[in-house]
Amino acid sequence: MRWLSGALSLLCAAGCASARPRGVPLRAGATPAPARESLHISIVYPGPTDVIQARDSTFLFGAVRGGVGRESLTVAGTPVPVLANGAWIAWVPLPDDTVAAVRLVVRSGGDSAVQDVMARIAPRYRPPPSRAAWIDTTTFAPSGTLALPLGEGIRLAVRAAAGAVVRLRLPWGATIPFVPDTLPAEPTWGVRAFATTTTAYRLPPAADRYVAWLPAAPLCPDGKSACATLEAVVAGDTATTRWPLTVGLMDMSFPTIVVLNDDTAHTGTTDSLTVGKSVPGGTYNWFFPTGTTAVLSGRWNDQARLQLSKSSVAWVNAADVVPLPAGTPPPGGVVGSVRLRPGPASITLRVPLPEKLPFQVAEQERTLTLRLYGVASDINWMQYGGTDPLVTRMSYAQPAVDEVTITLELARRVWGYRTRFDGRDLLLEIRRPPAIDPDRPLKGRTIVLDPGHPPVGATGPTGLWEPVATLAIALKAKALLEQAGATVLLTRTDSLPVDLYPRTHFAELHDAEVLVSIHANALPDGLNPFVNNGTSVYYFHPRSAPLARALDRALVTELGVRDLGMGRGDYALVRPTWMPAALTEGLFIMLPEQEAMLRSDEGQGRYARGVVRGIEAFLRERAQEP
Repeated sequence: MRWLSGALSLLCAAGCASARPRGVPLRAGATPAPARESLHISIVYPGPTDVIQARDSTFLFGAVRGGVGRESLTVAGTPVPVLANGAWIAWVPLPDDTVAAVRLVVRSGGDSAVQDVMARIAPRYRPPPSRAAWIDTTTFAPSGTLALPLGEGIRLAVRAAAGAVVRLRLPWGATIPFVPDTLPAEPTWGVRAFATTTTAYRLPPAADRYVAWLPAAPLCPDGKSACATLEAVVAGDTATTRWPLTVGLMDMSFPTIVVLNDDTAHTGTTDSLTVGKSVPGGTYNWFFPTGTTAVLSGRWNDQARLQLSKSSVAWVNAADVVPLPAGTPPPGGVVGSVRLRPGPASITLRVPLPEKLPFQVAEQERTLTLRLYGVASDINWMQYGGTDPLVTRMSYAQPAVDEVTITLELARRVWGYRTRFDGRDLLLEIRRPPAIDPDRPLKGRTIVLDPGHPPVGATGPTGLWEPVATLAIALKAKALLEQAGATVLLTRTDSLPVDLYPRTHFAELHDAEVLVSIHANALPDGLNPFVNNGTSVYYFHPRSAPLARALDRALVTELGVRDLGMGRGDYALVRPTWMPAALTEGLFIMLPEQEAMLRSDEGQGRYARGVVRGIEAFLRERAQEP
């Protein structure tokens, strides 16, 4: 995982002095004894550039250096266990301030050392003590530049003095009233994603949160960046500030038509896909190939909204949107007859389109449903191209006036698929499941292992870097898999950085039947690592859930740590559609005991055996499929 910074040691001011007394010469020909490192404490996290995002408590970790064994360490006055290799981790309270001063004291034999850490904390808004009315200007939502069609609206939210009368004064004299937000406060993203106990979710309502509804209308048409004034009134005291929001209207009578291109810089190193999200900057839900055309129906800062159909929209990065000439008609038309073309390794559905329209592929256990946006159906023929046993039935539907779905029912569970445009035709290629020997399920299989990172990667208390550990584990797993008859390739074999897309592209180019990405875990600020640690495995597409489950069970058995379970995660390494893929987080590198396992030959071997046994169990289970 990538939330923690690299190792940044803060060493004692005295440095590392030689153990030999001054003025005592060495005997002629004698070999000098190795100098013993002076006792000191290294801090891996937080480093000098880190800013802690937690509010009440967080972790510190690092290592004791130069001790003689049996070191005792206190952090902020609390004793903290020290592993034999010097590693330690502490959970400390935070002051209501922007700096936390934490004193660390270590003793070893008759020696001792003191280290003072000045950790920076993200500042929070503090209401002025002399005023009853106040507005937290850091909580304006939304802010920046918005553009929407007439008739839509914008949900506003802000934090202001509890019990205040809050309203937004518009430039033309109208006012928008705010009401208190009576729902419970929302936990941080880290709590939602990684907390193992529900107590972290139980937050009381925030009495200082207000919400409102602003109808879409031209706001700041004169080009100013803020022209609406927010007021909060409490007992005759008034606080005012400008809301940093500009709103423009989009004329949908003559819509702007755009083409998607994720390689506008012409680097040739992208995956040729523009990802679509249900909300700006959210989870990936659509994957639009370069050349897809759509109607632009909204903007919010660096995000653009596409009107896929009358009832469906998707948000994409505005940098991937290229406007077409004015007067270009909106994409749409009819979908004609479709045809399947069987091949030795796959079967391909060819769909004729009026142009390169937006689409989405939805996967269930034995079905693939292609949803086409902006079109009507004229599919009077659905040709199977023979009686191929993989596709048992095709059907189509018109769930909306401008959306068409084509569903393929399969005789086997989905193994993989991919899509591309061929001229105006859309091709959906469905992969045939491999023939697996249930007695030797790994024999003949092509497997790609991805040693997670670099770039970035987490660092453990003694300085173990995640990419070093994951490569060692992948090499051991490769040897075990090859002994069982598999062909195994690694996405990297050294410590040079490899970006995400080249890793998944590598797996597809080599026709991998399984892709497993190996990682070591870490937590965001504010989550107690002593409670929220263990093994977890992530997948993205439904077909990969059995692989993730098998890997999780095998790793828990091998590593003997808490089972955090499997999860669906929006990770690039598990989104490939051509093969089942999963991402393992076997151990927490930030915990001293688990970092020691990741550093040791035995621990790396146990992690590797868990990966191999998980893949083997998944393949054996698929081999039993009728």
